[in-house]
Amino acid sequence: MKEPQNGHFWETKSLAEMTPKEWESLCDGCGRCCLYKLEDEDSGDILQTNVVCRFLDLSNCRCTTYPRRHKRVPTCVLLSPDKIAGLKWIPESCAYRLLAEGKELPDWHPLLSGDPESVYRAGVSVRGWSISESEIDMDRLEDYVVDPSDDER
Repeated sequence: MKEPQNGHFWETKSLAEMTPKEWESLCDGCGRCCLYKLEDEDSGDILQTNVVCRFLDLSNCRCTTYPRRHKRVPTCVLLSPDKIAGLKWIPESCAYRLLAEGKELPDWHPLLSGDPESVYRAGVSVRGWSISESEIDMDRLEDYVVDPSDDER
């Protein structure tokens, strides 16, 4: 375990040691895990779209059916400490990924800023540039592929 800087639980515990409440608090509410992704059959690359699950509230980037999400959307991935390293589509800014890689949380993370809006102000949130799957023809999902590094959404 790394040496704690400020005594925060995420600095003193591994992901596996966290309580369910601590684990859930790591979610910054960016909504990026709710974006549909496509895998390029030739390269294996993960292509991100700007289309989110119909259950994501686009104003606050939170799941409207969170406790039942796996029953409502069987493909919704249940994140757990043992799965994080194997999920190459997890955003580089994700607290779960950062901590699994031994990195620190960014200053804009709500656990540090004390403000859930800091995620949006930092440009990390899908709010303002994503669209619900209920608004498009999902058979044309490839038409909604975006460059995740494009900050001009």
